[in-house]
Amino acid sequence: MKILIGSILFALMLGVQTTRAQEPPAPQTPTAQTEEEQKAKEESRRKAYTLLDQVVSDAQLLRLTENRIRVQTSVADLLWTENEGRARSLFGQAADGIAELQRASELAEQRRSANREPGLVDIAEIPPSFNGGFNPSRYVSQLRQELILTVARHDAALAYQLLAATRPATATTTTTTQRSFDRGGDLEERLLAQVAALDPKLALQNAEQYLEKGEYPRALAQVLGELQRKDKEAAQRLEEKMMKKLRSANLLSGADASSLVFSLLQPGPVLSETKAQASTSSQQQLLTIPAYQELLGLMVDAALKATPPANSQPINQRGRGRNNGGGFGRTAQAEMTPAQIEQLNARRLVSTVRILLPQVDQYLPTRAAAVRQKFTEFGMPADGGSASMAQLPNLMSQGTSENLLAAAATAPAAVQQRIYQQAAQKALDEGKPDQARQIATQHLDERSRNAVLRNVEFRQLADKTEVNSLEQVREKLTGLSSDTERVDLLVQLSQASRQKNPELASQLLDEARQFTNRRATSYQQFEQQLKVASAFRGIDDARSFEVLEPGINQLNELLSAAAVLSGFEVNVFSGGEMPMQGGTGLTDMVRKYSQEIARLAATDFERAQTLANRFQFTESRIVARMAISRALLGLEPAGTENRTRGRGVLGRGGFNRSQ
Repeated sequence: MKILIGSILFALMLGVQTTRAQEPPAPQTPTAQTEEEQKAKEESRRKAYTLLDQVVSDAQLLRLTENRIRVQTSVADLLWTENEGRARSLFGQAADGIAELQRASELAEQRRSANREPGLVDIAEIPPSFNGGFNPSRYVSQLRQELILTVARHDAALAYQLLAATRPATATTTTTTQRSFDRGGDLEERLLAQVAALDPKLALQNAEQYLEKGEYPRALAQVLGELQRKDKEAAQRLEEKMMKKLRSANLLSGADASSLVFSLLQPGPVLSETKAQASTSSQQQLLTIPAYQELLGLMVDAALKATPPANSQPINQRGRGRNNGGGFGRTAQAEMTPAQIEQLNARRLVSTVRILLPQVDQYLPTRAAAVRQKFTEFGMPADGGSASMAQLPNLMSQGTSENLLAAAATAPAAVQQRIYQQAAQKALDEGKPDQARQIATQHLDERSRNAVLRNVEFRQLADKTEVNSLEQVREKLTGLSSDTERVDLLVQLSQASRQKNPELASQLLDEARQFTNRRATSYQQFEQQLKVASAFRGIDDARSFEVLEPGINQLNELLSAAAVLSGFEVNVFSGGEMPMQGGTGLTDMVRKYSQEIARLAATDFERAQTLANRFQFTESRIVARMAISRALLGLEPAGTENRTRGRGVLGRGGFNRSQ
């Protein structure tokens, strides 16, 4: 249950027209509009690539190898369609950098063991990053993963070439059953899944090689899904081979086969087109109903072999190893007998089958009683719980307030507050402020209740903005307890009135600016400045620039101070340089200010570029220029994708140091 709850709490959170005197303007034809749009698009691309040239030039000044790798990888990703040859060269340089770090990582490992033998390793040969307390092998593995998966979006063959070229000479493992860091993070398997979208035939070939070796990576489920979209014949071939192998596999001998089966079963079977459209599942169904029933039966059979341990504590309350999907953990099993390993995996499957209980009831009704009896033996509730909670992520994002209220009533205590809070917000979004207030009053703790009630009050006030004078708004502000609340209210009121009354919206933001137009003393105050700058965008872009500029000046001061204090009080810098993997409040603020500048670049590129150049450190200027380039190319800001993997400051995928 702890594993399931953890998965539930995964996070929930972007032309001037001339006229002739006395004559109405002639309407533009669709062709003329298209030509103008195309010219504007080409101009944006030209500016973006000019900035990327500056980034590549600036990157030569970087001292940290990992920073250069990240810049080279990110720029190559953006350059691929414009200049594939140069992009390939940059990808190759990044691979060379990773090889350099791998050699340095080996030196760092030697240095650790050389503490008893001074002089064995020259510390000057080791990059500053490796003098810290984190695992160098894992850090280099993360960089390698970022490079390979980025390349795989463009050229599958090149991705596999660089995968081989950057393979460590020695693989680090921690137990006989765990995979090495070379495959740590399941890089080869993730690459397998990603390549399926680009090169289905190559993905099929590689998937078949795994099956022939008796290996069952979970990525095979993703490959099957991609093939079903792109090559039905190849998909059918892979499905037949997987089914043949899984029929003879022992689901209890290890986690891989069971994990793959769970990945295939979790979305449910392929339904008719009408039923598929009505489904709320965000996952692609992969198996026909007969194949689904067969695999589900195999999993149920394996789970029913479990016997309760001597400890009578319910299985869903006992500690577990690292989860790897559906309750499968990789536990150190080197000292366990094969029979003990099989029992351990069978007990885990009991919890997994509980997640799939609705499918058991629907597709294997004759086995449902035996499954519930097994739950009873393990002290687990026979119904509800995990089975219903498995659908909660979709419900949280797509459900109504009524759906969420019903789910909260039977949810584990650890997630009830979050569900009730979401239900209250949904009710408010549905135009039911009274219901939102009732949910908050009856079900939320004091802090969450006050936040919801404040949102209700703000929303009702925003709905009446047009009839409220500015003086009335100011009077309301005096009753709020903090400047943060005042800024939040003014921004919300401004957003509510910007369509009907842009002048009032601008006046409200001027009021908000009074509360943020000072030197920030916390990251929260930086966030408030960003909120006001963002709200001005589209109403008065010049004001937005004005709000951002003092914050950039202060960030320069803080970065300079952090560089001086590095190693004493703070550790933002490494070897005198700001690492670009993010992970600190300062680097996060550099990223956020850069993204806001980038959003303004479409309307005033010159001023955006000037503001980006106000960053004093090369690293922060690179971050800002990369953000502007992405925006001009029509891409999402870095860090808005895959948030659960950490927020980086440069490219797609959220670069972040993995520790």
